[in-house]
Amino acid sequence: MTSSFEAIEPAQDIDSVQEAAKRNLWLHFTRMSAYADSDVPVIVRGSGAYVFDQRGQRYLDGLSGLFVSQVGHGRKEIAEAGARQAEQLAYFPLWSYAHPKAVELATRLADLAPGDLNRVFFTTSGSEAVESAWKLAKQYFKLIGQPERYKVISRELAYHGTSMGALAITGLADIKYPFEPLPPGGVRVPNTNFYRAPEFVRDDLEGFGTWAADEIERAILREGPQSVAAVYLEPVQNSGGCFPPPPGYFQRVREICDRYGVLLVSDEVICAFGRLGYYFGSERYGYQPDIITFAKGLTSGYSPMGGMVVRDALMEPFTEGTATFLHGITFAGHPVSAAVALANLDIFEKEDLLGNVRTNEAAFRATLDKLNDLPIVGDIRGAGYFYGIEMVKDKATRETFDSDESERLLRGFLSHALFDAGLVCRADDRGDPVIQLSPPLICGQEHFDEIERILREVLTEAWTRL
Repeated sequence: MTSSFEAIEPAQDIDSVQEAAKRNLWLHFTRMSAYADSDVPVIVRGSGAYVFDQRGQRYLDGLSGLFVSQVGHGRKEIAEAGARQAEQLAYFPLWSYAHPKAVELATRLADLAPGDLNRVFFTTSGSEAVESAWKLAKQYFKLIGQPERYKVISRELAYHGTSMGALAITGLADIKYPFEPLPPGGVRVPNTNFYRAPEFVRDDLEGFGTWAADEIERAILREGPQSVAAVYLEPVQNSGGCFPPPPGYFQRVREICDRYGVLLVSDEVICAFGRLGYYFGSERYGYQPDIITFAKGLTSGYSPMGGMVVRDALMEPFTEGTATFLHGITFAGHPVSAAVALANLDIFEKEDLLGNVRTNEAAFRATLDKLNDLPIVGDIRGAGYFYGIEMVKDKATRETFDSDESERLLRGFLSHALFDAGLVCRADDRGDPVIQLSPPLICGQEHFDEIERILREVLTEAWTRL
């Protein structure tokens, strides 16, 4: 078994890297003052389900980097596929041209996608994919004579990206405020967090799902159906802590969208490519989107890539006359990224990673459920290899922490304590305080046990500090 500590960097190099990181590097979504008197974690390599820092300390990557590393770290065959492509054709744009790997990947994705989702538009990130889908929806409706449709309905606390359009769709007020005013058109509806359901449906999961779906219809009617272009939903909502859909929820939403001529966008930047045991999360929950947005797991992070796959009907207005989708991204469909994505999908098939997730999902859930005996654990929810653990200060009343307590709990203790104990995960309070887990799809029971052991030790200590 690999040791949890392997010295791989001389001390002087560690010091110089730390100094340079603090002087020059601006970390994303990070309170930079947190590293004034402590080291910046510097991860230098990965192998399988583990990553190693510059001091050689080993960590179980319980978040797959950032919901990305589906096949695990250090897969030589993927690196070699990228290298071969870079040697043959390192770059060429998809602006009026094509290259073989983009064609091959688009065909493969169309074959995997449900129904008549056959046209693939590549981006380099999830935010770009989300924004591309909104731009497509707006222009599509203009082309078919419905120019008033521009609004987008999404759920409370839902995160859909950081570019200005994607941020307008996002339902997190705190990360929107610094950049307001945002593009107009974002409309919010309730999410599917059954643990925090309204009192009148608290004991009725299907009734809660019907109510939550019907809130989308009520929002469409309030805004005026002629003004609404799309509804954006994740199969399992990420932000807030992994909210699965209640039974029948998506079928009801599909009916509502069809009734009012609104596009259903399935934002699967996290949920696609095996995270829920299927290539696309919409397959798991049995609904047909008009657009699927994707990124992250398509390449397992070995190279950046995202995109959207759309139904044939949305492409039709662009196939005749002078109509052009007036949108493009320099590095979208990058040859190296496309080659990497194809190699990544080859591993999915060869190692049956979707089957691995479906086979082990119940065991992962059962292992996490052991934590329910802890007084700080209020709810464990999710699907596939994608779970959230909501923390409370009173299990009976489901009372959550106030802002000061949450600050002390998450940033003052949990975030660094879990990492120091050897687990990469996310301690998040963009909704109620949660710990999120999203391990590589190659993981099995030994990894689940390690996750549970570390969480138990750290959460037990966290309770004593409240």
